[in-house]
Amino acid sequence: MVLAIVGASGAVGQELLAVLEQRQFPVSELRLFGSERSAGSKYLFSGKEHIVQLLRHGDAFKGVDIAFVSAGASVSREYAQTITKYGTIMIDNSSAFRMDEDVPLVVPEVNAEDALNRPRNIIANPNCTTIQMVVALQAIERLSHIRRVHVATYQAASGAGAQAMKELETQYRQVLNGEQVTVNKFAYQLAYNLIPHIDVFTGNGYTKEEMKMYNETRKIMHSDVKVSATCVRVPSLRAHSESIWVETERPVSVDDAKNAFSQAKGCVLMDNPENKIYPMPLFLSGKDEVFIGRIRKDLTDDCGLSFWCVSDQIRKGAALNAVQIAEYLIAQK
Repeated sequence: MVLAIVGASGAVGQELLAVLEQRQFPVSELRLFGSERSAGSKYLFSGKEHIVQLLRHGDAFKGVDIAFVSAGASVSREYAQTITKYGTIMIDNSSAFRMDEDVPLVVPEVNAEDALNRPRNIIANPNCTTIQMVVALQAIERLSHIRRVHVATYQAASGAGAQAMKELETQYRQVLNGEQVTVNKFAYQLAYNLIPHIDVFTGNGYTKEEMKMYNETRKIMHSDVKVSATCVRVPSLRAHSESIWVETERPVSVDDAKNAFSQAKGCVLMDNPENKIYPMPLFLSGKDEVFIGRIRKDLTDDCGLSFWCVSDQIRKGAALNAVQIAEYLIAQK
């Protein structure tokens, strides 16, 4: 396969390079693209040095089979036609096309076959928080239809990119040294703090991040499920956590839920609270799966379940999910 990565120097672009190499993706040629700031940068892939080209309109994507695009929604919108005009499949990591009716929104463990119907040759990668949640929800959905979801997210600095991760590390040092704290990537200091504000607020009081979880979940799962989310930025470096409450059409036992999670593709059951075994972001960064624990009945609802899940935002929440989509497309040929 001839592959391209747009936004190769960013956190997700770098993770894409790592995931492709680790999974031994069949690459015959790799083309890297970036902004003026990153053009000329050099990265090793499969023992060979690759130079980042300046992204521009033209014929640079001619002959490319799949392009992974992770450079922000404005770049995706501007260059989508340039990328796809010669038949390249664009797997887009931004929010640009997620809710477009003619663009599939895909999490392979849930709706891989949607990737086959792509009128514009664009496939959208969902929001990171949505991805890990629907992987977990799908296991329960197979037992009983989910009517309602309440979710509180605990999102690491990695969700705001590589510079945000560096800023959090800098903030911790500055606080400990009694220095003025640098705040650029977040609304407030994140070190030693929680910020209940991710993306911009909308007219209904929810943020765009929270509304993404509502709308994207319904599209991915082809469901009428209702999702109410509160998204919080927390001072961990990498991997997002979510506390999830689900209401199903009929009661689902804890044992049945555990069995479903243990067998579900992409899920790892980590649920032994008596021995202090449950998912934590510190220990699960760099992992591929969605880790699930603290499974229990909701005390307020006979049809309710509560559980906790953790997944690496840069891997499953972005780069890995995109590569899995590409792997699925190859397998269908």
